[in-house]
Amino acid sequence: MKQSVMSADGPPQRAIDMSGQAMPNRSPRVQQSIHGAGEKRRAPSLGHLEAVAEDESTTVTHEALETESPVVEIDNFSLYYGAKQALFNVSMNVPHGKVTSMVGPSGCGKSTLLRSVNRLNDLIDHVRTEGSMRYGGMDIYSRNINVIELRKSLGMVFQKPNPFPMSIFENVVYPLRIDGEKRKNVLMEVCERSLRGAALWDEVKDRLHESALGMSGGQQQRLCIARAVAASPDVLLMDEPCSALDPIATAKIEDLIQELKGEYTILIVTHNMQQAARTTDYTAFMYLGRLIEYGPTLDMFTKPRCRQTEDYMTGRFG
Repeated sequence: MKQSVMSADGPPQRAIDMSGQAMPNRSPRVQQSIHGAGEKRRAPSLGHLEAVAEDESTTVTHEALETESPVVEIDNFSLYYGAKQALFNVSMNVPHGKVTSMVGPSGCGKSTLLRSVNRLNDLIDHVRTEGSMRYGGMDIYSRNINVIELRKSLGMVFQKPNPFPMSIFENVVYPLRIDGEKRKNVLMEVCERSLRGAALWDEVKDRLHESALGMSGGQQQRLCIARAVAASPDVLLMDEPCSALDPIATAKIEDLIQELKGEYTILIVTHNMQQAARTTDYTAFMYLGRLIEYGPTLDMFTKPRCRQTEDYMTGRFG
């Protein structure tokens, strides 16, 4: 029987729904997991949580996801760096046109999973994978797939803004340049549309031919989003896109994510729990390379089904 993870200050507070009412009691099995069999309650320890995580072989996936149409399907996906296993049998579907966040402590495998979606981990030596990952029904790890074309459909925005040392205009149209597009009217149309989509056009329209390196950090990150959007991807992968930004720039990126939702499917890694609550439709909680629970963001924050999820969401660890 699993030992419970308790607070030393008394009984754990029950999750509260948005009306301020306490949640219904859990099932006897979950109650036993939380309260134990008359044991003295104590503060959580990472050692205990690690043991619990290793016992959990099945992800708790909420029923709401069954009604969604997936654009990326991950099935029993595992990843190894040499002999070290980083991801353990992760299964999740990323719903079309929604914003999905992945949360969890540092080192739990969030960014590794995100980078696996457009095969950036191929660039690391001694990486091998098991299981399957599909985009639009195609096996992402098939030997026959064109990885360059795949990455055009699965755009990536990194933690730190990475504008190229060229003009703002050339940064945005770079995906078209490498495809051989030379028509100035097409390039200008895509540049304006992408910058408007990234809520940046009004700020830079008079200096498109100035260096992108002279922009502020928040502007550079939105420029990178515009560059990703210019390639007309189906999915935007964002790896902590606001972690290096100030609150004002962060708010602009969050507003942009809401504007892009629907037209694009967005999968975002974040350590900012408030950001996940504000901007996402679904949340996946990962711990020690495993996907613990996956469901609507509101439910994950107010009535999680796993004790580990509740402990993380309420700040007991992580």
